[in-house]
Amino acid sequence: MKKVFTLLLIVSFSIGAQAQYMLAKGEKQINAGLGFSNWGIPVYVGFDYGVHQDISVGGEVSFRSYYDGNDRNGYHHTIFGISGNGNYHFNTILKIPKNWDAYAGVNIGFYAWSYPDNYNGNRVSGLGLGAQIGGRYYINDNFGINLELGGGNFFSSGKFGISYKF
Repeated sequence: MKKVFTLLLIVSFSIGAQAQYMLAKGEKQINAGLGFSNWGIPVYVGFDYGVHQDISVGGEVSFRSYYDGNDRNGYHHTIFGISGNGNYHFNTILKIPKNWDAYAGVNIGFYAWSYPDNYNGNRVSGLGLGAQIGGRYYINDNFGINLELGGGNFFSSGKFGISYKF
């Protein structure tokens, strides 16, 4: 079994090393999926643009809704977010196979937090600054799956979803 796994791993890396899947300069990509956080389950849609073979910039919109409290004293919250990001992709310097994409970067965004008038908590709208590290696996030239971990902003502690490059 170990030999079969090793052989599959070698074949997938050698195939991936010849593919040109990762986002390159001038290419565009749409991302969508779900996040995970302490404040509901975020839904997001984003866009990335390759400005260099190792650098991309993009934007994202997000929405989430959740209930905070107990049956007698609960509050319904909704949060809309819009943010911009920049990422450095490590494929070139780490010689990662082209169907994999490993990146890290920063983001800044505005989050509009909506809640009832009688809410006495400390959640407010405002700017958020954060950092992220992520990875993407391209199944073919255009379609991939992604996982990203981050912190420092109201969006989420991370997210997973799909990517479509065009």
